[in-house]
Amino acid sequence: MFRLCLLLTLALAVGCGPKPVAQTPTDSPQPTEPTTPAEPTTPQAPDAEPAPEPNEPTPQPTPEPTTPPAPAPIEPAKTAAAATLGDPALTAGIPGTGPLTEEAIEKWLNSEGVHETLDVSLPAGVGWGTVQGLEANPMTRAKIELGRQLYFDTRLSADNTVSCASCHHPKHSYAFASQFGIGINGQEGGRNSPVAFNRIFSGPQFWDGRAESLEAQAVGPIANPIEMGNTHEAAVKTVAGIPGYRMQFEKIFPDGVNIDNIGKAIATFERTLITGPSPYDAYEPLRAFEKQFADDLEDLDAFKEDEPRLYEKYVSLKAASDALPISAEAKRGRELFFGKAKCTECHAGANFTDEKYHNLGVGMDAETPDLGRYEVTKKEEDKGAFKTPTCRNIALTGPYMHDGSQKTLLEVVKWYNKGGHANPTLSKKIVKLDLSEQEEQDLVAFMEALTGPLPKVEEGRLPQ
Repeated sequence: MFRLCLLLTLALAVGCGPKPVAQTPTDSPQPTEPTTPAEPTTPQAPDAEPAPEPNEPTPQPTPEPTTPPAPAPIEPAKTAAAATLGDPALTAGIPGTGPLTEEAIEKWLNSEGVHETLDVSLPAGVGWGTVQGLEANPMTRAKIELGRQLYFDTRLSADNTVSCASCHHPKHSYAFASQFGIGINGQEGGRNSPVAFNRIFSGPQFWDGRAESLEAQAVGPIANPIEMGNTHEAAVKTVAGIPGYRMQFEKIFPDGVNIDNIGKAIATFERTLITGPSPYDAYEPLRAFEKQFADDLEDLDAFKEDEPRLYEKYVSLKAASDALPISAEAKRGRELFFGKAKCTECHAGANFTDEKYHNLGVGMDAETPDLGRYEVTKKEEDKGAFKTPTCRNIALTGPYMHDGSQKTLLEVVKWYNKGGHANPTLSKKIVKLDLSEQEEQDLVAFMEALTGPLPKVEEGRLPQ
């Protein structure tokens, strides 16, 4: 009986399949049939996170025991209402090749199901995260596709040279390899480009949280003189003057082309950019199993004979982890990350961020330091505080920190290890860690093991 209880407990802990996310009906003028998700998600405040036990992650769903497939031609999106974020079919673009004609757009807009509100699920790994923004801006395939086009379109900028992708490009894991963002006429900003993936888990945006939503963030750079250098009025006029865009806006939104709807479309596309399972995600359920059944696993033959179902579960978890292998260094780094190094005091939750703002001392020795969150709130304690970035795919998104001042993850670890840079508003969470050189390397290895695949996205085929 005790064994049976353990089996049931384990099954509940590791979970299975993607997590459904509730949405409200679409804001498209076309009628839709409501869907009922299996597990509706209760909206939470932007900074809210699930509450794991101290220094331990919440058990993760078990990833499928397969490695991420190599890039290959992808099929156009299906028209069923159900969808798992990260599915490349959502971002494959309007079916066809060559220039995107008005005829192709019209055919797409009249396709069955493209205006239905999607019954969204999250992929394994991030499947227990709390999503933001879907209630106010429901997701449809038509809106995703419109946002994809706008994301890659340089015509949103004043001189037709800069798009969202210029600073948040798929080839750079939706960040950019330069220290600062680069806008029109080669102008440099003063902060590093934050990532555009996993934004569905975040409420306020930018390093300082000045944009209250992903929709607000999406249109901010358009009117920034250093970034796209345009005005919202001019951008709306440009978009409305392109027949293929005008057709889509009029079909998707009751009030057609305006800056708010441009923001809604781009944000909808960005919410599809989700990281898939990483080696850590595959290892974590296996680690939990091995910890719970350590004594039994010392004699596998006896375990197989006495507890065949538990043995089969172990074999399955082992195969999944072997398919996404994690190094011994990363395993040691995992223990440091959740323990001695205190990383989870800020890098917590499914997306490894608390979505809050902290002063790490970075840049605070400058003659005129960037005061970050303080410029938004004007609260003294927010001076020098910046938003905690995700650790998902962090090995691909350097340079690091809000000012791009640290080129490698090892530099980042060493910064934390020494306790940051002392200043009046340094976070109380930043203290000397006394990590050895090997422990520093192990932490880097663990963060590298948080790398998962991102969906393949069509970067071309824009309205003429």
